[in-house]
Amino acid sequence: MRCRAVVHRLVRMGNLMVALLAVPGYGNSLGKKVTSTDITFYDAKKDQDTVTFVEPTRYPEKLAPLFYTVSLANKAIVVVDELNSTFGECAVMLECSGVQSGYIILRNYLVQEKVEPLIKGTILEKFEFVEDDPAVLRERLLKEASQKKTTSPDQIQCAGTVPVDHAFNVKGVGTVVLGVVMKGKVEKHEDMKVLPSEKTAQIRSIQKHDDDFDQAYEGDRVGLALKNVGVEDLDRGTVLTADASIKSTALLEGQASLIRYWPTPLKSGMALHLGHWTQFIPSKVDTIVDKEDKRRPTLRLVLEKELVYLPGDRAVVTYLDGGRLRIVGTIELP
Repeated sequence: MRCRAVVHRLVRMGNLMVALLAVPGYGNSLGKKVTSTDITFYDAKKDQDTVTFVEPTRYPEKLAPLFYTVSLANKAIVVVDELNSTFGECAVMLECSGVQSGYIILRNYLVQEKVEPLIKGTILEKFEFVEDDPAVLRERLLKEASQKKTTSPDQIQCAGTVPVDHAFNVKGVGTVVLGVVMKGKVEKHEDMKVLPSEKTAQIRSIQKHDDDFDQAYEGDRVGLALKNVGVEDLDRGTVLTADASIKSTALLEGQASLIRYWPTPLKSGMALHLGHWTQFIPSKVDTIVDKEDKRRPTLRLVLEKELVYLPGDRAVVTYLDGGRLRIVGTIELP
């Protein structure tokens, strides 16, 4: 096992990452805008507890921001103004990314009784319908964040992994990256591999919501100042890790699971994108290895760049030319 529990005491700050699937700018009513590109981050903080809301600013014209938003989150808020294909695509992305809980807010006179039959059998069936009251919802989520402080930082002995979502130079500091700790623990002065390159970076400092820390843990939103690596060596999708079990490959073979709404079988030569952590990588179907079950084919894919992953994880498979439905399903990573 890569992680083990050692002792039990409450010392860590609580943090919650929440995907905000709503009209652009809705996050202004929930928190303070801190970073905005094709995805936008908003922070809410109370004492030592924080909630980070992530909004897919360039969605629906681009699918990648929706994937990034959902992949970073462990909870979601879905604000429904209209029952359309965008609402359906968001529901499918949440399902494929494994976001198991969240809230649904109905607007424009939509009623729960009309929506419930449409989400029956989907992941949204597990979500709770709530009123459109951002102040109440923010306080509720901050309380949930505080309840995540179930273990002490020093009881987790697990090599850390941080996929990068933004990288830039800060005057007087140098190279800084933003990301979420997906696995384990990262520490100040620790050396981290910079995958898929051959480089190694040292963590000069760690910030969480503008406060300095010596460590960060799974689920924390962090800013890391780095040594021995430049911004030109980093982009969204770069993975910082000290975990020796992390793999990277540009040739992937795994079993896919197509969503029930996907209309046609996959074919050799088809151009797909794979989404994992903050990676969204173009690929091509080289071979359909196993065609026996058309809903669960085994695929051999050739990727444009190496995919970095933990064995046993899943990646989201998308087809950008799919029209109203661009999400194909998932693929198991060997």
